[in-house]
Amino acid sequence: MTRPRWKQGDLVEIEITDLSDTGDGVGRNVELVVFVPDTVPGDKVVVRLVNVKPKYVKGKVKELLQQSPHRIKPACIVADKCGGCQWQHIKYDYQLEAKRKAVIQALERIGGFTQPKVDALITGANSLDYRNKATYPVGISPSGGVKVGYYQKSSHQIVNLNQCPVQDSQLNPILKEVKQDIQSLGWEIYNEASHTGIIRHLGLRIGRRSGEILLTLIVKDWDIPKINEKAQEWLDRYPSLIGVMLNRNDHRTNKIFGDETKLILGKPYLEEEFASLRFQIRPDTFFQVNTETAEALLYEIQSELNLQGNEILVDAYCGIGTLTLPLAKQVNLAIGLEVQKSAVAAAKNNAQYNHINNVTFYSGKVEELLSRISKKPDIVILDPPRKGCEKTVIETLRKAKPGRIVYVSCKPATLARDLKVICQDGLYTLSRVQPADFFPQTAHVEVAAFLVLSDARQGT
Repeated sequence: MTRPRWKQGDLVEIEITDLSDTGDGVGRNVELVVFVPDTVPGDKVVVRLVNVKPKYVKGKVKELLQQSPHRIKPACIVADKCGGCQWQHIKYDYQLEAKRKAVIQALERIGGFTQPKVDALITGANSLDYRNKATYPVGISPSGGVKVGYYQKSSHQIVNLNQCPVQDSQLNPILKEVKQDIQSLGWEIYNEASHTGIIRHLGLRIGRRSGEILLTLIVKDWDIPKINEKAQEWLDRYPSLIGVMLNRNDHRTNKIFGDETKLILGKPYLEEEFASLRFQIRPDTFFQVNTETAEALLYEIQSELNLQGNEILVDAYCGIGTLTLPLAKQVNLAIGLEVQKSAVAAAKNNAQYNHINNVTFYSGKVEELLSRISKKPDIVILDPPRKGCEKTVIETLRKAKPGRIVYVSCKPATLARDLKVICQDGLYTLSRVQPADFFPQTAHVEVAAFLVLSDARQGT
């Protein structure tokens, strides 16, 4: 059979049979794999080909011929344009099924594990209204008005929003009204192409338990006319707003936050309760956007570890101590390792704030710090960035042979890759995997994998 020569603009009729790890629907036409956003398995669609590669094609739905039973009407009116969510058109129970399947497939295909024990996803009470943080780019509409929202899918064009169904609903009025204030004041909006203007992003953050809100403008320059007066007006207008700040980022970069943050009025941090502890969270602090589900996963980790109080625990990539500090209360000694100095400073402050004295935090590269720990850990928590662990981290772990490892990951593919090496030669056994839905309405999934040192290797 001669393979058809597809080209951009061609129309192809396909049935969607799977979902990719980026959230696109996947279908086949003859030997050609087609990735189609805004589809769900069971859809039959006519697709316009927009990006033709030798082994796959990206397409766009031109016509929905048959609707999948897993398809629903999105909660957001711009869900088909906005890049903030990929799956609002998919029933939530099917989203959960798809994420669990993705974890299993990664472990089997990349990790080489046979029928891994992957539990049902941990979920929060609501698949909407869950995000405790939103950072919106600010731009100018074709008519000259100020627009604030997320980027359109596969572009840097801003989809203008007055509300967002996945963020905490208390943030919606602030989003709408502060955008109007920026326009009325005539503040110059940053232009990405020319690197001119001042206002780059609007950042909003809320403590889900405390209700405290921070407002941050990410700016190219500190000089914002009448910012003090406007900050006072915002604090008066929004009773839950406790701090207004500027963060300066004067670089040509896609990185949102710069290195300098200045308090205009109020407090420079909000307080939040997490696992019965109090945390101080600043605008640029890494803290999981889904407070309730992150806490539920922590409790699952605590339950699985069944800590007795005599353990030495190392938390690699510890951030501000979100996992370290609750676990420290149940062990003899906890050690946190983190490359970001500001996060380590925050972790130390949070430890002091909660009167936790059996924990030590070190700043530096995990791959360098882990090998220097003088006391052999009983348990190691790994929570690396999406790229996974450095090879030297895994090598050090295999030499140290802690009795248990908990690997927390936001990317199943790199998790599976690293677990394959950690468990090589039967050194560790993957006892179970617990995924959690930190990001409903998206393709992202958080995973905690529990590893146990093989009995034959104990003490060797």
